[in-house]
Amino acid sequence: MEPINFENQEEEYEAQDKYRIVICGANSYDKKYYFNKKFDRLPSSIKEELHIICVLFTEEAGGIFTISFTPFGHVEFDTRHEEDDLFYDEISARLLIREIRRKKREMIDALSIYFRVTFLHQNPAELIEDYEEEE
Repeated sequence: MEPINFENQEEEYEAQDKYRIVICGANSYDKKYYFNKKFDRLPSSIKEELHIICVLFTEEAGGIFTISFTPFGHVEFDTRHEEDDLFYDEISARLLIREIRRKKREMIDALSIYFRVTFLHQNPAELIEDYEEEE
C-alpha cells in the first residue's frame, strides 16, 4: 500500500480552487446579492432558494458567502470576511454551512448533477445511479 502524500493533495485542492465557478453569493458589507447568468436555466425555485440561503447566511454570520462548483462538479460553500470585521462570527459561519449541507442535501446533489450533465457532459443516468447507491 502506497503512503498518502498530503502535500500533493493540498496543491491539487488549491489548484482546483482557482477554477471554481461561482453560482451565487451575498456580501453583508455592500448588502448585495450576485447570481451568475451562466446558470439562468436553473428553475426559478432553485434560484430563489439559493438567494435565500446566501442572504440569510450573511445576515446571521456576516462577511461574504459564495456557493460555487469545483471543476469536478462538487458544490462548495465559502465564507470570508474583512480583516477588521469584529462582527463576523466564524463559529456561526461553520455551523451554518454544516446545517445547509444537511438540510439542503437533495438540492445540493441536484445542482451537482445539473452541472456535471450541462457543463461536463456526463451521462445523467450514471450520475443518478451513483447518487442512489450512496443512499
